[in-house]
Amino acid sequence: MSVFTRSRVAKVLGGVAIAGASALVLAGCASTGGGAGTTTPTTEERDLTLKVGTVLPQTGSLAFLGPPEEAGALLGVKEVNDAKKGITIDLTRGDSGDADNKAFETTVPKLQSEGVSAMIGAAASGVTKLFLDSNVSAGIITFSPANTSPDFTTWDDDNLYWRTAPSDLLQGEVLGNLIAEDGHKNIGIIYQNDAYGTGLYGVVKDVFESTGGTVVAAESYNDGDGQFDAQVSAIAAAKPDAVVLITFDQFSTIAPLLVNAGVEAKNFYLVDGNLKQWGDKVSVSLEGAKGTTPGPVLEDDFKDRLNAAWADEGGSELQDFSYAAESYDAVVLLALASLSANSTEGADIAAKLQEVSGGSGDGEKCTSFADCADIILAGGVPDYDGYSGGVKFDENGDPTEASIGIFQFGADNNHTRIETR
Repeated sequence: MSVFTRSRVAKVLGGVAIAGASALVLAGCASTGGGAGTTTPTTEERDLTLKVGTVLPQTGSLAFLGPPEEAGALLGVKEVNDAKKGITIDLTRGDSGDADNKAFETTVPKLQSEGVSAMIGAAASGVTKLFLDSNVSAGIITFSPANTSPDFTTWDDDNLYWRTAPSDLLQGEVLGNLIAEDGHKNIGIIYQNDAYGTGLYGVVKDVFESTGGTVVAAESYNDGDGQFDAQVSAIAAAKPDAVVLITFDQFSTIAPLLVNAGVEAKNFYLVDGNLKQWGDKVSVSLEGAKGTTPGPVLEDDFKDRLNAAWADEGGSELQDFSYAAESYDAVVLLALASLSANSTEGADIAAKLQEVSGGSGDGEKCTSFADCADIILAGGVPDYDGYSGGVKFDENGDPTEASIGIFQFGADNNHTRIETR
């Protein structure tokens, strides 16, 4: 497990508590007149309905991440609701698309008008940037399971932006060091010209060069581009001994061009935006190529539950589990923060997210929503360790505990995890 910590001045926000009338829970103790030290437990009613929307990629260049992320959200909602701990989540699913097709321009206003307290998404950092300020103005939490741009760490978000995926300062460090450890001295980089691509490119470049390596060529393109001959020609002309591809689905077009230009695919390095089970969807062999994606090894039981939740919505068996755990944990953390605040107001929930994640250092360890909820209902503070890791948010809404998986492609153009850092 890698530990990655940043801090800034914490914002303290208030809000209006919402209470209903069903689950009676122990909330604390009040002094009575019965003598010194005599206390009588007080109770308050908990019957919260938390409206949450998803803004996840059902279409666009990151659509392969949609099924695992949506499955994670669906499973989280099911398990929170099944626990019957005084909070019910009302989930509305929506498409983020990408920065090219802009499906989020329909989804986000619809969710805002429906009065959601939080939106889970987007997957792409560049997409989140296009609606985050609107959500902040509306007092709505934006909670991404997959945003990795370092820019969000210092975003002026009124404490309303959170993520379970680590910043690319971590993934870029792992990838840059991996390339150097593999013996490469001169690399080329092709990257997408957006918040995700430029951020990760900068970190990989800096880390690799700090090991004594050289970036001999770097070429960018814009999301929505379909022609990459100029970029490939420039990379090939520099004769790198490895190529880093910071792309989304454009990889399937770029990879054959690089191979035809004489670059061996075994020396490709991929990232979370394109590290999927390519199979026959890429026309060249990727055997030996490597890549990185945030996230730990997932338990088989968790994968089975994800598949069951996804099948209930008519989905086929998941082939990829990238960011499923991060999406699941986003739901659980939102529910715990809402229960702890006894409120469904965005600002109130946000004010409790760091605490329930263990970031305050005052909580009792727990690993399921039900167990953590019981701690809250007994008057305590939970420290939730989820399937994505220990989380432990800092004041920025960034997780301070995360892991990065290293994967390698076989002859079938599918990848397997070979290491976790």
